[in-house]
Amino acid sequence: MTSVEEAETEETVTCLHLTFYHPCQEDKRMFRCLNFCRRERVRAEDTARFGRDSNLCHYNLMDARVSRIQFALQFYRKLNSSEFCFEIKNMSKKTKLIVDKTKLGYLNKIDLPWKCIICFGDYQILAEMQEGESMDYFETYLHLAKVPIVEERYLPSLQPVPESGISSSSFPSQGKSPIEIDEND
Repeated sequence: MTSVEEAETEETVTCLHLTFYHPCQEDKRMFRCLNFCRRERVRAEDTARFGRDSNLCHYNLMDARVSRIQFALQFYRKLNSSEFCFEIKNMSKKTKLIVDKTKLGYLNKIDLPWKCIICFGDYQILAEMQEGESMDYFETYLHLAKVPIVEERYLPSLQPVPESGISSSSFPSQGKSPIEIDEND
């Protein structure tokens, strides 16, 4: 037998790709403590915490508006399954965490979808999970986005236009309160 035949089968590792964006990232450098474009191993029993407190969080966001622990990710295996998942929990008492369109209050948690967008404050994080087999650890791979992950779409106001064709929103109310007029007057 050759050494290749005797070698142990290499185990694949679940990897969570996280792409970060903040509109002021160039000026405020809140991501300066994150290791981008390098895979980092995390033991399966450890919780990956994101926040501003370097004593409690491995992933530090250098911004006074971020909570000491903003959110946590826990790696786990589904019951009676070989499928691995992540659970995301909001650890901030002040800021709601939005995962796709689900709002999480303090200590609320949900399963992290395979691909989703996580938002809090002006922060946007695209999370994408790459499957693996290892039960001992997972990896994180952080990226920095140069453009917003989520583009807000502003739609024109859908206020009804009166029969006169002139919208009251075209003229400032100048502090006047609305006047109720009966149709029969």
